[in-house]
Amino acid sequence: MKINTSASVVIRMLLWLVMMMGGAIYSIIKDWNTPLFSSLQFHFITAVSGMVLLVLAFRAAANGGRELAKGRVGNIPRLETNQLVTTGLYSCMRHPMLFGLTLLPLGWALLLGSPTFIKSIAPLEMLFIVVMVIIFEEMEVSRKFGEAYEGYRQKVPMVSFRWKCLKLLFLNKYSKRIDF
Repeated sequence: MKINTSASVVIRMLLWLVMMMGGAIYSIIKDWNTPLFSSLQFHFITAVSGMVLLVLAFRAAANGGRELAKGRVGNIPRLETNQLVTTGLYSCMRHPMLFGLTLLPLGWALLLGSPTFIKSIAPLEMLFIVVMVIIFEEMEVSRKFGEAYEGYRQKVPMVSFRWKCLKLLFLNKYSKRIDF
């Protein structure tokens, strides 16, 4: 199976996978015989919270991805763009997909119910993701789009917690509404 994307994207995806699995394995081994890890009530609360957070993270990725796909013109690798996207979610924040995906480590940690993962490993992984975005993603996009991106960067924050932006990021606007 041939992956039609850039090496940079593949490396980042593999790094995320290693972080998520490594953090989970380390934390579960560390927490295995602790009272909190053995508590069914704790696992129920964290599992429900983790599922909600994971749904939000994947919605953010999907909604951001749909908007970002507008920047793909011609035959270019998947998850790449060749035109700067500044509409929809990208009019609110520069990195909506990555903002949503930053929630993945905490959602995964809560789903697993590992106290060490929740309070130590997941926050470190989230911080690492933010640093990667600030250093690598910003640098790549700036190099790719030059002055156009610099102007966009001056007007639009990296992330936004405004209600309008969060609604665009997390609501599943492509599903049918069900009224009871």
